[in-house]
Amino acid sequence: MATDSADSQRLLLGRQTQADGADEFEDNNLAAPEPLSHNTGASFQRNPRSTNSGVFGSLKIVLLKSKLNLLIPCGFLAILMDYLSQNKAWVFPLSLLGIIPLAERLGFATEQLGLFTGRTAGGLLNATFGNATELVISIHALRSGKLRVVQQSLLGSILSNTLLVLGCAFFGGGLTCGKSEQIFRKEDAVLNSGLLLMAVMGLVSPAMLYYTHTEVNLGKSALALSRFSSCIMLFAYAAFIFFELSNSRRRDESRGGDQGDDDCEYAFPEISKWEAIAWLAIFTAWISVFSDFLVEAIEGASKAWKIPVAFISTVLLPIVGNAAEHASAVMFAMKDKLDLSLGVAIGSSTQISMFVIPFSVVAGWMMGQPMDLNFHLFETASLLITVLVVALLLQDGTSNCFKGLMLILCYLIVAASFYVYADPNIDGV
Repeated sequence: MATDSADSQRLLLGRQTQADGADEFEDNNLAAPEPLSHNTGASFQRNPRSTNSGVFGSLKIVLLKSKLNLLIPCGFLAILMDYLSQNKAWVFPLSLLGIIPLAERLGFATEQLGLFTGRTAGGLLNATFGNATELVISIHALRSGKLRVVQQSLLGSILSNTLLVLGCAFFGGGLTCGKSEQIFRKEDAVLNSGLLLMAVMGLVSPAMLYYTHTEVNLGKSALALSRFSSCIMLFAYAAFIFFELSNSRRRDESRGGDQGDDDCEYAFPEISKWEAIAWLAIFTAWISVFSDFLVEAIEGASKAWKIPVAFISTVLLPIVGNAAEHASAVMFAMKDKLDLSLGVAIGSSTQISMFVIPFSVVAGWMMGQPMDLNFHLFETASLLITVLVVALLLQDGTSNCFKGLMLILCYLIVAASFYVYADPNIDGV
């Protein structure tokens, strides 16, 4: 019996030793970090092996991973040409090309930082940097007194996101997914459409006062109303973020803490948190530098190319600022993740209309610039019709190729309209 007991103890000890060795082997070699969901914004600890540590590793990931980075030297050529020549016709396109990869890398750094934050911080981060390129360009234009460029570029961002980006996503998803129709959560789409209509309301009121000459104080009442409405819109957007984050948290808790979702994208951080913050600062600074030359070259490019400033501001600038979002929305739709596509396209339009535009009005107020919400009759009507068309197409919660084609063709009509549009306030550019 003693011998059997000793043998049993040795056997148990041997099994425990093997288990400890296996656990140690897994801890040192095989254990993978827990996946991070940038869509849910959950907070996780970073595994040291999930990021490429070191400055050179970070440089390799950020600067060499994207082929678009080959366009970065175009921005420096624009600066050089601006100093060596007065020909603004080439400064503008070179600055435009130089900003494209910076905007894409800014989105990458924001996504990487979002992997380390919680849900609330991730939502605020996306709200701040989601349209950073448009915001930087708008601030530079405000400082230069180019109020119409600010208004038209932000209007163009809404039009391109709601018509061109969403149309391409619907069209591409319908072609590649092998389905006659794709389905998305119409509740989210209806809520965003309602916010867009609220933004249109904020733009219509000052325009109606201006064109009907019914201001109490001529030239001042519309500006005061714009500033008041902008504060209301900023408050509404903050409430919207809080509402969305609270609902998402409750949905996660109702699933017993399971944050898995068909629409979630799981990813590991490729750079550390502080590296992401550093790259955010670097890319924002360089976008700011290139944007300064871009804004100053708009009029010269318009005269040299004989293209209306309204077309440049409403069509060309937004396409550059939203280049990364365009690609993301289409790729998500082609993977049958249409909710993510709507979050990129419609969500970005909501950010611009309810955050960036009113913020620009408040920023102009602080700078002493009379930036208002009077986007003039033609532009306000274009936005109203666009929002109504998109809201009608989203109300059934389905998409197909034909809906996408309709949205793309609508954008072509709008773009052509701005090409022949004579801005009555061209001197205010």
